[in-house]
Amino acid sequence: MDLIRILFAIILPPLGVFLQEGLGKHFWFNIILTLLGYIPGIVHAVYIIARDNPRTV
Repeated sequence: MDLIRILFAIILPPLGVFLQEGLGKHFWFNIILTLLGYIPGIVHAVYIIARDNPRTV
């Protein structure tokens, strides 16, 4: 499932973060990063998805 999220993060970074974290602070921060520059949004999204401690629902 992480592979699909990472692919979404490359295509549309906020979508990858949304699938991992929901509508939290990381999602909104990623939207700001993506608007400022596409590459920072991708880097942040991949970091959020690949980190060791994903948010549990």
